[in-house]
Amino acid sequence: MYLFFLPNVDPIPLPAPVWLFKVLHIVTLMLHFVAVQLILGGLTIGTLWNFFGKEDSPMREASNSIVKKLPTVMTYVINFGVPPLLFAQVLYGQALYTSSVVIGAYWIAVIFLLIAGYYLLYRAADRANENKSWWWLGIISLILLAYVARIYSTNMTLMLRPEEWLSLYQQSSGAGTIMPKGDPTTLPRFLFMTVGSLGLAGISTTLLGLFFNHTEKVKDYMVRVGAALATVFLVLQMLFGYWVYAAQPEIVKEGLMNSPVGFYGMIIWGIFSVAALLTSVLTFVSRSAAKITASVAGLSGILMTAGAVLARDAIRDLSLLAKNFDVWNRNVVANWSVVSIFLVLFVAALILIAFLLIAVNRSMKEVKQNA
Repeated sequence: MYLFFLPNVDPIPLPAPVWLFKVLHIVTLMLHFVAVQLILGGLTIGTLWNFFGKEDSPMREASNSIVKKLPTVMTYVINFGVPPLLFAQVLYGQALYTSSVVIGAYWIAVIFLLIAGYYLLYRAADRANENKSWWWLGIISLILLAYVARIYSTNMTLMLRPEEWLSLYQQSSGAGTIMPKGDPTTLPRFLFMTVGSLGLAGISTTLLGLFFNHTEKVKDYMVRVGAALATVFLVLQMLFGYWVYAAQPEIVKEGLMNSPVGFYGMIIWGIFSVAALLTSVLTFVSRSAAKITASVAGLSGILMTAGAVLARDAIRDLSLLAKNFDVWNRNVVANWSVVSIFLVLFVAALILIAFLLIAVNRSMKEVKQNA
């Protein structure tokens, strides 16, 4: 029996149904997780290649090509990260706010860590443009961004453990300076996102080599090694995914089998993980249809992430339900006029983002052609 009290639900009713906030949260979180995997995995690959690659070698040129894209990727990490956090605060406010306060010093530090890591990405890209080595900047930036991921993983796990809040708060005298320990799910969740990110980053490296202007040697290197990295780390991510499931309490594991969101989320994740793995192998083995197989691998990687987000959402709901927190038990007074305006603007923003990505890619190709 748990000895704790959950804060009262905010008496202000929700302006839209819970299911709508859920859908928006899952869609935006999927986009955020794709960007997170690209930044962590891409920075890891690029930094290692820059460290080991000799000047003017395909490895060094490939590393420079990767790091030049990372500041743009980082903008999407941040901008896609804000909406799901806000939707989570609406749905799980009394849990998420409390866990954030309990580790408040680390939670506030995220802002400064992101700023520093983001700045170092720009400095690394500048040095890459000058054909200078930048690997030490990449290492520092990667450490900072990986620690941000660690803080987020810890907080999103701590919000599911209300029985730990009071003890942690008292130990740090309310300063939020003690990180929780002992939860068996924190490490596998962290490794699933960070180490597993090299799988999706490997696919993206392959696509970068295939669809951007590079010399034939650089293109061949990025496609061959990117596909190999994707193959290895997609397998690792699948193993970490099983570890995440196995580390859950029995009541959560049983609930996942009976939850449509959780069950089908795991099925979607499994199917598209295998699809991404097989198409990555095909890309590595044969270059004749590499653009097609790599594109299918990239799409599979996005859908794989969507499945993981669905399963993650079910794990959170089931974990909190076991602690007497039912996210669906909320007062709703729908304001459909405001909701409609928001949805139109939301879809318009996604279209604009897609347009900007296409425009940036075209302009970068033109710059390379004119150089």
